[in-house]
Amino acid sequence: MEKLEKEVLQVSKEIAVKFIETQRISPANFAEIFPNIYKVVLETVLAGQQSIENHK
Repeated sequence: MEKLEKEVLQVSKEIAVKFIETQRISPANFAEIFPNIYKVVLETVLAGQQSIENHK
């Protein structure tokens, strides 16, 4: 799971950077927003993995 967690963290960071660039996230609300981004990315990846496993 370590590899998956690293990949999810990397994608979450990239999304956060894009939000910062478009001024949708600021240093003031980063701590509030980033965990939500991470959670959504993780849930999406896990749902995708489960869907793939169900089609095998």
